[in-house]
Amino acid sequence: MKKIFTIILLLIAFNPVFAQKHLLPKFVRKMLFEKDTTKKGSFAIIPVLSSAPETGLELGGSALYSFYTDTLAQNTRISNIFGYATLTTKGQSRLSLSSSYWMPQNKYHYKGEIAYINFPFDYYGIGNNTLKSNTDRLGQKRFKITLSGEKKISNNLYIGLVAGGFDYRFNDKKPDGIFANTAIDGRDGGSTVYIGPSFIFDNRNNNTYTTKGMVITSYYELMHGLFGNNDYTGGLFNIEYSQFFALNKRLVLGLDIQEQSLTGSSSPFYLLPALGNDEIMRGYYNGRYRDRNLVAAQTELRYRLSDRFGVVGFIGTGEVFNSSFNINQLKPNYGGGLRYFFDVEKGLSIRADYGVGEKRPGESRQSGFYIGLGESF
Repeated sequence: MKKIFTIILLLIAFNPVFAQKHLLPKFVRKMLFEKDTTKKGSFAIIPVLSSAPETGLELGGSALYSFYTDTLAQNTRISNIFGYATLTTKGQSRLSLSSSYWMPQNKYHYKGEIAYINFPFDYYGIGNNTLKSNTDRLGQKRFKITLSGEKKISNNLYIGLVAGGFDYRFNDKKPDGIFANTAIDGRDGGSTVYIGPSFIFDNRNNNTYTTKGMVITSYYELMHGLFGNNDYTGGLFNIEYSQFFALNKRLVLGLDIQEQSLTGSSSPFYLLPALGNDEIMRGYYNGRYRDRNLVAAQTELRYRLSDRFGVVGFIGTGEVFNSSFNINQLKPNYGGGLRYFFDVEKGLSIRADYGVGEKRPGESRQSGFYIGLGESF
């Protein structure tokens, strides 16, 4: 399991060594400490430094540029460009560039991402009760491009299209493991393109740090394989509901529920919905549990200690399943985290969360630590 041994810029805000802010470079002071109410663009960088036996030393960083397309209108949402890049001493890499772009008055919303990873991951099998003893490390190369656009058709309602494509390739690091010795659809990977409709209802008061309102996002990706994978057809349906309640000036309660379903007769394992990431079901390794359907829910209590600092606590539950949902199979998660708001006007934060999951018989309790930009939902 990857161990992060440096906690980067977030700790600068909490470390008394940096109380003398004038000792820091000007761009760091501007990024972390200066307030700006002019609606100018803002920039944040998070270096990444970590180590794991399967990767060696991993070094890189992420950067976020946030801006308004219209600084005069009061209701135009915040747009951003996000980049991420790391490289390991064993030759693996992760690269991505994405953007969320809101036109003036929020009349149109466009999103796009292009990403490449050459990075190992652990495969445990398929289902809601996989065993840690079956861990099988796979090499993975993945290229992915996603595009979406929605048009505002009335107050808070958007309709649009999602489209994209991806290519997966795998290298089995353990020829005598579960990956090589069980029946698995999509063992060799493949190329796929998709397109489909999207529907969004969004009346949040802010899209970065929401204190009231809700957003419902739904889409259906109709997929078709390419090249050696051209006999594959299927689809992925996703719907997510989030709502926020301002309990008082500093305290916000957030609710989030998500459902994903893979349709079609076949189910390539790399397309199966996977439980656990840095946004929902924190504490579970992404891919520890995967199957044709996923249901997950969480609630998060957010307390703003000051303009700059916040704390959160969260609990949630979820499961994956093939065809029948079983309430007795729901898995728990809980945890908490810290927030540092580097851009107070836009509500932009660096977050650090620690999530805890279930303890299966004979295994240590599952958990995970996450550092990122922006709220989890």
